[in-house]
Amino acid sequence: MRFDLLPPHYQLTEIMLRLYEQGLTTTSGGNLSIHDEDGSIWITPAGVDKGRLTPDDIVRVLPDGTAQGRHAPSSELPFHRRIYLERPDIRAIVHAHPTALVAFSLVGQVPEGRLTPQTFDVCGPIGYAPYALPGTEALGERIAQAFGAGPNVVMLENHGVVAGADSLLKAFHRLETLEFSAQTQINAASLGPIEPLTVEQVALFRHDHDPLPEFAAGRRSSAELEGRRAIVDVVKRAYARRLMTSTGGTVSLRLAEDDFLITPYRFDRKYIEESDIVRVLNGQREVGRAPSRAVRLHRAIYAAHPNVRCIMTAQPPAVLSFGVTRSVPFDTKLIPETYIVLREMPMADYGLEFSAPQQVAQLVSAQTPVLLLRNDAVLATGSTLLQAFDRVEVAEFSAAALLRSRALGALRPISEADVRALQQKYFPDEQPTKR
Repeated sequence: MRFDLLPPHYQLTEIMLRLYEQGLTTTSGGNLSIHDEDGSIWITPAGVDKGRLTPDDIVRVLPDGTAQGRHAPSSELPFHRRIYLERPDIRAIVHAHPTALVAFSLVGQVPEGRLTPQTFDVCGPIGYAPYALPGTEALGERIAQAFGAGPNVVMLENHGVVAGADSLLKAFHRLETLEFSAQTQINAASLGPIEPLTVEQVALFRHDHDPLPEFAAGRRSSAELEGRRAIVDVVKRAYARRLMTSTGGTVSLRLAEDDFLITPYRFDRKYIEESDIVRVLNGQREVGRAPSRAVRLHRAIYAAHPNVRCIMTAQPPAVLSFGVTRSVPFDTKLIPETYIVLREMPMADYGLEFSAPQQVAQLVSAQTPVLLLRNDAVLATGSTLLQAFDRVEVAEFSAAALLRSRALGALRPISEADVRALQQKYFPDEQPTKR
């Protein structure tokens, strides 16, 4: 989908509906705007149901202040205008009240921007604006001052968050990514101290590795076409289930021995299409296409494990919370489904997925089909895309249950005898696990 080719009022409607559908705003909360080339500001209206917004509801405010449309512009127009004056490079603004970021605003804190490399890569440094009455020039001045210091995302004391970018889609990406990271940080706070990444560790993620050599793809087989369709379906499903964000998550599918399909570098998970998928053959990428930066890790896993047909990585906030603190390990002996689907789930030290993918590949086995990549992602392998997806989903649901159980009492995991019984029933051909 070429989002940038949509007219401003269609872009604003689409993103507001995404915010609402993803639970990032309420019927009455939040506002968005686009600064047009002629100086006009296209902005969401005041007093209109955010879950029922249409392009006809959007208001255009001309440079002279005249409003065109059937509604009044958002009452927060003053701070939108002030940000655009302060930062001419910002062409779009997203303001909302997602619950995790509001929680930080209620206690006067800014979420950790280096909890994962994806967070810093998408959002950068996070600013802070002291409280002022909504809809006033005072609030606009404080927010504009915060943006003037350089950040592209600013927390509002006792209010919410504002994200700006050179496009509306990118501004949305920043807000959504930071909300997921904030959810992860809040979850992790119940486990123990978080361990953010250093500047040097973030640089490992941001380093541009040498691109794979290219090959000219010929006619596509039916297996490849079906694989592209299947990857698109599972990515969109993962996004709808809040297992992926618009900016985070990779899926690949093996076609043959050293031949697989993988999602591209930098794409919106909601809008992915079959034509976006990249084929990697014998260590070469389709000409003119950029595969995910995880391509070398996926290739190393396929090379080491002929039975692995699919790989999925994602950053869901419950299970990832166990990867940003060392205080409490993730115990898979929770309910039978958790152990049967996930088995054991070892942790890989941060950075190995970039610098030593073969070491990460060696952690995968029949007993360890799912890995937790510290401060990065959960990685699931499978014989089918559905199996890999299910493993990520079960990991997230189980982690959420485990986090909630901590408010009720001490964990009572399945006993060792019960684990052995599960192994004997569901994995009778395996050697007994030594504990």
